[in-house]
Parts: sequence; C-alpha cells; structure tokens
Amino acid sequence: MKNLKKAVFLSALLAFIGLSVNAQNGSAFGLKGGLNYSANGDYFESIGENAKNPDRNVGYHLGIFGKLGNDLYFRPELVYTATKSDYDSSEFSIKKLDAPLLVGIKVLGPLSVFAGPSLQYILDTEFDGINIDDVEDDFTVGLNFGIGFNLNKIGIDLRYERGFNNNEADFIDDNLGNGIVSRIDTRPDQLILSLSIAL
Repeated sequence: MKNLKKAVFLSALLAFIGLSVNAQNGSAFGLKGGLNYSANGDYFESIGENAKNPDRNVGYHLGIFGKLGNDLYFRPELVYTATKSDYDSSEFSIKKLDAPLLVGIKVLGPLSVFAGPSLQYILDTEFDGINIDDVEDDFTVGLNFGIGFNLNKIGIDLRYERGFNNNEADFIDDNLGNGIVSRIDTRPDQLILSLSIAL
C-alpha cells in the first residue's frame, strides 16, 4: 500500500514538472517561500485521557510554482514544509512535501482568489525527541484557499490549509513511564503567508 502511495505521489510530481516547463513558455514559473502559522490535531496520552489541543507555532516553507493563464489560472506548486505544534511541555514537528493544485481568478486589479486540493507526503514526524514512523497515511489530501496580490514578478498570498481526513500516528511514549500507546493527529491546520518571485 505504501508503494502505491509513493507511486501516486511521484506521478503527481512528474506531472507538476511537466506543467512547470510549459509554464515557463506561458504565464510564469518561479520560486516561493514563507511562514506557516500552524497547529496539528489533538494529542491523546491514552484512550482514557481527554484530548490536548495544540498551541500554534511558526514554521516555514520553500518551493517552486508554475502558473498557466492570466485572469483565470491554474497554479501547481511543489513545496517543502516544516511545522511545529506545542502540547504543554512537548513539541510535535512534521516535515513534508506539499503539492497544491490551485485554480484562481482575478477579482480586482492585482488581487485574486484561489482554491484547490493539496497533495501531502509526510517525510518525517517527531514528538518530543521521539521519531514516529507509524503514521497511518504518509500520503494525504488537504484543501488550500486564499487571496493573492501580484505585481509584475512579485506575488504575496495568504492562504488557509486544512487536511481532509483523520491521519493519526501511534507511538509508545516512554517519558510517561507506563508504556501506554499515545496518539497524535498529523492533519495540518494552518495559515500560510508566502512570497513568490517569477523567474
């Protein structure tokens, strides 16, 4: 099953590269980066415990984008994202590849709105110094929507991202001293501020 997920993600990556090459001849191709203000899902120390909600924290992202069209456009992206969430005295970090497939429309001058699915492939997860290998799904799908401002080759956008499906990681937290299996939800819930530069 994991091999199938990896094959689907690699196919999407190859499709993105092909679209990006065409985008250089069309509307735009470039680099992007920025900050993520994020929180992942609830953390359960055991089945009987109440959920602990995460505190939001600042992460970052770096990547590339392509853009086809002008007033109505398609914008595929490939982005490396690193986020953190705080749970009391513990910290949960995720490193992943995101591939948003956005459709946008200009609404007023340089302003546009956009939305679309985001394919996500989790590269690494760590909770309070413990590497977590047992994530339910390495490959998930989320939703991006937001607003953008483009002036010549420079663009700024603010978007919200949310994961569609529950995606929990199970692990034994030896710090608790009781060997009980803990669970944490890896779904993203974040605001993303990006600066993009067309090449």
